Amino acid sequence: MSKRALKKYLAGLGPEALAEQLLDLYDRFPRVKEYYDFAFNPKEDKLMQEAKARILKEYFPQSRRRPKARRSVAQRYIRQYETLGVDPYLLADLMAFNLETAARYEKVRRCPDAFYKSMYNSCRQWVAHLSHHGMLPEFRDRVMAFLDTVREAGWPNAERFLFLEDQL
Repeated sequence: MSKRALKKYLAGLGPEALAEQLLDLYDRFPRVKEYYDFAFNPKEDKLMQEAKARILKEYFPQSRRRPKARRSVAQRYIRQYETLGVDPYLLADLMAFNLETAARYEKVRRCPDAFYKSMYNSCRQWVAHLSHHGMLPEFRDRVMAFLDTVREAGWPNAERFLFLEDQL
């Protein structure tokens, strides 16, 4: 169904029928429920703490299981929070936390090449987000600290991170 057809259909509904459909969507689809829960009661700090705890657990689990160190976990939260419209500053902080946690993990573990490539993509996304929202001056020290960590640790793709430094 096209957006135009949907508008036409919705215009033909009465207020009660429209409210009924929204309630049905709210009950059937968790993403719709999540959207409305956030729209009417945005507990951004709680969301950020939840995401940070999950990312930390991904790299440093409390149980005896092996860490999975998947970038996809953080990326899922980042995409979800972008969709919900979370404050860009908090989102930038979450992106930074993810990279800093991954860098701490890399210090104690041997990582495959895919890990370094993935962290480069995350860093590039973070810098783009900062640039887009005009927050580079506020996060400059944090970005530089991360890039210094990469350089000092001798990541195999450290030279790629130098190009990001030029964007600052």
